[in-house]
Amino acid sequence: MTKATDLRAKTDDQLSEDLGNLKREAFNLRFQAATSQLEKPSRVKEVRRDIARIKTLQSERSRSAAK
Repeated sequence: MTKATDLRAKTDDQLSEDLGNLKREAFNLRFQAATSQLEKPSRVKEVRRDIARIKTLQSERSRSAAK
């Protein structure tokens, strides 16, 4: 799980890259869950929350840049 303070230290490009990796992982976890091969079900929740954290930070930055 990524903390918000760690994410704030990253650049926009790094956040976009992390978001892409997390979305790919979420996709893989959904397939594992569908085929009953999921080893750590709590990871699904962690990934979803990390994606939300990154998207929130990106929207905050875009709103502050628009001002």
